[in-house]
Amino acid sequence: MGFDISRRAILGGGALFAVTAGCAKAVGVPSAAGDEIVRLWPDAPPGDQGRPIHRKIEERSQDVAHPDRWVTGIDRPVLIVRRPANPNGAGVLVVPGGSYSFLAYDNEGTEQARWLNERGVTAFILQYRLPGEGWSDRADVPLQDAQRAMRVIRAGAAGFAVRPDRIAVLGFSAGGHLAGSLATRHADPVYAAIDSTDRLSARPDVAGLIYPVISMEAPFTHGGSRDNLLGADAPAAQRRAFSVEHRVTAATPPMFIVHASDDGLVPVANSLALYNALLDAKRPAELHVFDEGGHGFGARLPRAIPTAIWPSLFAAFAARKGIFPSVAA
Repeated sequence: MGFDISRRAILGGGALFAVTAGCAKAVGVPSAAGDEIVRLWPDAPPGDQGRPIHRKIEERSQDVAHPDRWVTGIDRPVLIVRRPANPNGAGVLVVPGGSYSFLAYDNEGTEQARWLNERGVTAFILQYRLPGEGWSDRADVPLQDAQRAMRVIRAGAAGFAVRPDRIAVLGFSAGGHLAGSLATRHADPVYAAIDSTDRLSARPDVAGLIYPVISMEAPFTHGGSRDNLLGADAPAAQRRAFSVEHRVTAATPPMFIVHASDDGLVPVANSLALYNALLDAKRPAELHVFDEGGHGFGARLPRAIPTAIWPSLFAAFAARKGIFPSVAA
């Protein structure tokens, strides 16, 4: 399969590799009319061992109007770009969750892109590699893709109609762990630079974490996400190193966190631990804990449930930090 290099191809010496819509099916990417698909790595990604990895898309919904596709077998990670009709210069890297064993592509991807687009924000849905699918250095694989994705967005900012200093990350569940890892470990050298794009910062300007997995070592960890990322017998030192609450520094960007008290899958203690770490480090942070909502609510909750207001709260937070335009504008 060939590549098309778009009008945003060469910026700062780095190349962006855009897959045409007609090639989307060939690489197994769920797509819709108007999607732009950008491959993160020009060749095989880091950690490739030459093993065949087959893309699988499983439809979990019976409602044609509301698909709920789960994606596995991601051998070539990509960004799916969803542009608003009237872009305002802000961009968000959207990181679906799925316990590091699948990606909840619609609930925590396309549906998030929809409300972001309605607010004039360009959305970049990240289809990142899953650590247990045959890569070396498995624990670093998702963060490799997240760092590279942020740099690719910045390298192509002009062509994407976004400003390189107004790019947030928004992650859900295990994707919240990855978004939190990107926010706290954006400068970690988890892969060898391959071009000038890798000289750009991978630090998000704001991080939104929705019902996130945070700790890999505390009693309230989500064991499935931990084992899928690190392996079942990861040593204590590695579990601590991959716990977001221990990685907060003065370089951590402002964070917005949402959780429901009745989350029966990822305990709210995860968000509380991170919020306390942010307070201790005197980093800007906002935490919303709601009585109801459970886990995996995405943007689907009925308006009668207060948790449903979280997208507006996140947009307001990002506006106060100068990433989204102000509500008045």
